[in-house]
Amino acid sequence: MRKMMTYLRSFTLVELVRGMGLTLKYLLFKSAVTINYPFEKGALSPRFRGEHALRRYPNGEERCIACKLCEAICPAQAITIEAEERADGSRRTTRYDIDMTKCIYCGLCQEACPVDAIVEGPNFEYATETHEELLYNKEKLLANGDRWEAAIAANLAKDAEYR
Repeated sequence: MRKMMTYLRSFTLVELVRGMGLTLKYLLFKSAVTINYPFEKGALSPRFRGEHALRRYPNGEERCIACKLCEAICPAQAITIEAEERADGSRRTTRYDIDMTKCIYCGLCQEACPVDAIVEGPNFEYATETHEELLYNKEKLLANGDRWEAAIAANLAKDAEYR
């Protein structure tokens, strides 16, 4: 009897009909879960690691104190820092370069920074045509920080509870 039922099911294509019914159910009665990407953006986690940025204090002074912890902890050795002492005795960077083609977006540089100077911001749309455009210098990193400061500060505030 069992063999007969198996033969009958395979002959009438019950599984195929059930599959088509499930397809029609989702096609006709469920709302779409996809987004129209270039025009609609999905939500990002506050911990998302995107394009790097150097932040400034509210008075406009750069945050980086040239401790070189981010350079030391970078497993890909993508960060290069040169620093000098200023007249008031504080140290500041004269050169801060990141080779984004080497970067593995691990976030260790952000975690190592004691003053939240280097952060990985919310920007994930930075495709380029040449390799040289992915060699970030201090000016480009500061410009990124200025551009994304509101979003970066909001993400750091959301994540502060877990740090």
